[in-house]
Amino acid sequence: MMQGLDSYFRISERGSSVGTEVRAGITTFLVMAYILFVNAGILSAGGLDPTAVAAGTALVAAIMTIAMGVFSNYPIAMAAGLGLNAVVAFSLTADGLSIEGAMGVVVWEGVLVTILVLLGLREAVMAAIPTSLKYSIGVGIGLFILFIGLVNGGLVHGEGGTIVEFVFPTEAAQGVTLVGVLIGLVLLARKVKGAMIITIAATTIVALIAGVASVPDNLSASVSFDTFGAFDLGNSFVELGFLSACLAIFTLMLADFFDTMGTATAIVEQAELTDEKGGIPRLKSLLLVDSLGAALGGVAGVSSNTSYIESSAGVAEGGKTGLTSVVTGILFLIAIVLSPLAGIVPAQATAPVLILIGFLMVGLLKHIDFTDLEEGLPALLAVILMPLTFSITVGIAAGFVTHTLIKVVKGKAGEIHVLMWVVSIASLIYFASDWIEMFL
Repeated sequence: MMQGLDSYFRISERGSSVGTEVRAGITTFLVMAYILFVNAGILSAGGLDPTAVAAGTALVAAIMTIAMGVFSNYPIAMAAGLGLNAVVAFSLTADGLSIEGAMGVVVWEGVLVTILVLLGLREAVMAAIPTSLKYSIGVGIGLFILFIGLVNGGLVHGEGGTIVEFVFPTEAAQGVTLVGVLIGLVLLARKVKGAMIITIAATTIVALIAGVASVPDNLSASVSFDTFGAFDLGNSFVELGFLSACLAIFTLMLADFFDTMGTATAIVEQAELTDEKGGIPRLKSLLLVDSLGAALGGVAGVSSNTSYIESSAGVAEGGKTGLTSVVTGILFLIAIVLSPLAGIVPAQATAPVLILIGFLMVGLLKHIDFTDLEEGLPALLAVILMPLTFSITVGIAAGFVTHTLIKVVKGKAGEIHVLMWVVSIASLIYFASDWIEMFL
């Protein structure tokens, strides 16, 4: 059996061993297992059962991570994407969509991006977006996640999610959030593996002691997959309108695009598996699995699944093949039995993790030159408007429109990619939709 694994995954050829790959897979699982509870906490805000979300999250992560390992042979794990789930639970539902309609948008996005991969167009779409805007999308989503963590933890509040003020901690729940942030900071500073899942577990214990959380009566209930099939492909266009629905789908697609390309490039380079030109061999297989994960996540009602940068922890342990991912996927299957525990974890226990992950994502700011008006202003608007308007779509659309406008004003219209023209015009129509409806 060992010889068969070695031959299929080319373990010896890549300078690894079965034992190393198994250890790497366990490490990757430990550093990303937090998503089971964080995803449950975020999507439960949309009315979904957290226990069912946790079970579905584990199952889809298991299926897609194993598929990634088997078909791409890269040590890359997949799970519900942070930021993408926030779009579903807070942005799309705030625009008037039901949670089922929002999951329908996720399915449409997954189908569309899969078609683009099969046609070889995914890289073309990537090339059309300026680099600064690519980074700004990641930063903006990071701030959006951080903001949600502050709100869920009770540290800020406001009206309609747009006017906020700091709340001096006077209640136990707010104190628990601050304790959780402190725990997470210490663990990250000490570079403890599994810092996020440890933070959630430790903060939950603090919440139980402080009376902020309690053990639910149905803790012994059987595992539920009630979220599967909780999507509606038609309502997104009916409830949002055709243009707004298309922009929502495009927004998710962009976030998924950039997250996957950045993660794939970083992990493959770290594992020293790039070709002589610095490219990623068998990139199409990797992108195809990732795209199918987006669609399956929507079908399962647990949001779009994407490649995880936390896979770098497994690579750091020596993982170089898809066997690492297979091991991580098997552990996600086993973790399904832990899904009833999601009912214990309060928002104050996941809020610190959202705050810290948001901080880590904001690090992409270093790649943006804010001294250059042409690059800096569109990026700034994209970054700041996402959390301020509680809408990732608004932030991205503003960035695109501003980028195109500045190029035109500076006499550089010829440098604008045709896809950027299309998206910028669509964004303008989106912003003016209420005004346009007045004359229709």
